[in-house]
Amino acid sequence: MKPIEPATLASGNAISLLRTLDIHLREIGDDYAIMEVTVAGIHQNYFGGAHGGLIATLMDTVSFFPRPLLPSGRLCTTTNLNVTYVRPAAVGDVLTARSQLVHQGKRMASLNITVTNQHGKLVAHGTASLMLTAS
Repeated sequence: MKPIEPATLASGNAISLLRTLDIHLREIGDDYAIMEVTVAGIHQNYFGGAHGGLIATLMDTVSFFPRPLLPSGRLCTTTNLNVTYVRPAAVGDVLTARSQLVHQGKRMASLNITVTNQHGKLVAHGTASLMLTAS
């Protein structure tokens, strides 16, 4: 398998789905990553709030960006994503997702993720498991 280039803020922000959804990678840390999105009309669900799929996508994607994973050129894929929605997000809300790497073994990584709004209120939380493949 061909090795991948280590991810950077620029290459993370160049992902076409993230550009389409206007999600931005803000920070790559040693054991965490931060992404942000401002809820807009394109993100609305039937009731006019943020679609749960936007929040799930934000949580899934931020999980890949702590430094030991994609930023180190490590190939990985999601095996499990658990999302608990706590409160709705409205158009205009700024959502910040933070992933925290809690375990990295030879084949699996486990992360906790939180999503808060611009007032620091919890919108969603969850966990992700990633399978680490040969790099």
